[in-house]
Amino acid sequence: MSATTELNTFWEIAREAVTTQQLAKLTLSKPPRKNPTAPRNLYARLIELKGKPQLQVTYRYSDREEVKNYAPEAGLQHLTKALGTDYLNGDLFGTGGHTSIIISRKGNARLTTQTSHQRPRQEEMVGEHNRTKHRDIIADRPYLVDLGITNKEGIVLPTGKRKYKQINKFVEIIDGLVKNHPLPDGARIVDMGSGSGYLTFALYDHLVNNLGLKLSITGVEMRPNLVEKCNAITRKVGFDGLHFVEGTIDNYRAAKIDMLIALHACDTATDDALFQGLQHTAEIMVVAPCCQKQVRRDMVVPTDLKPLLNNGILLERQAAMLTDGLRALLLEREGYKTKLFEFIPLEHTAKNVMITATKARPRVQAGEEIAKLKETFGVRRHRLEELLVADK
Repeated sequence: MSATTELNTFWEIAREAVTTQQLAKLTLSKPPRKNPTAPRNLYARLIELKGKPQLQVTYRYSDREEVKNYAPEAGLQHLTKALGTDYLNGDLFGTGGHTSIIISRKGNARLTTQTSHQRPRQEEMVGEHNRTKHRDIIADRPYLVDLGITNKEGIVLPTGKRKYKQINKFVEIIDGLVKNHPLPDGARIVDMGSGSGYLTFALYDHLVNNLGLKLSITGVEMRPNLVEKCNAITRKVGFDGLHFVEGTIDNYRAAKIDMLIALHACDTATDDALFQGLQHTAEIMVVAPCCQKQVRRDMVVPTDLKPLLNNGILLERQAAMLTDGLRALLLEREGYKTKLFEFIPLEHTAKNVMITATKARPRVQAGEEIAKLKETFGVRRHRLEELLVADK
């Protein structure tokens, strides 16, 4: 066959895969000539944006990435023009297999198709009905390489599997929150205690590149070496709206917070973070507390519960439940709807409770419930309540 015929066949297969939503990914690679200012390759996949299918094209340069979303047909036309001129290789992965086209510098083309009878990997599934896998962070994202989660081929490293699982679970949670409780344009998100930043990077990638939201994210981290490393990666991958600053939950002061995130802030640091979110009337707050010590020191076990809570580990867990329960009630009293649930399975960490809060109407009964719980367990102090009283 002629090169034109082979190209037409390749794009007929691609168009069918897009139309039936069976496209996993499509890549164009091997530029015919070296050009340091041009993308080294193009990577396309199907996503859903504001309820409509879009073809997302990632332009991979030597020092950064740029992402653009197209209507499916417009995206295909754009890629069609590039194959055979700007790139000599095309690879199409769908639920039915792998189609490849290789174009020689003389203009000859060779088309091959490998049919797959296996179910595609979960992260490559794009077209199943009622699915939401467009929310996943694909393993070949460049920042995952720099963070030590994947290798350059986009394969998750054995040491990165736990973090990669956390990333996708976290993104799934936030995706549901922002779809049910949309953020305003230009929203400011603050991630307090961002650590090595892998969740922060994934969140920015999903909200900006997958969902097309206009916002900025600030990661607050006390260790300067991590701040420097994360900022270097943001520059490398071109995440202009993401930056990291050195600071702690105690001393960082934001001009505006539309979404507050604080994962694994120790003991009352979670309360300090929630208080900042309340001061800014944040639309969404997401925290995963740990090391709840303050309430445990105060707690008096009711007589009826002593047979159950005389065991140290059970008493510790009860104290953690009481601490987080009071936090949720205080948030509801201040005008938020809350949920408490398991963030990640226990085999990864025992500190896995997450609290989400979205702006709503105050629940008056919450005040009475707080008083009753404190009386039952002899609790005199709760950091978040103290901060709220001092702020009145």
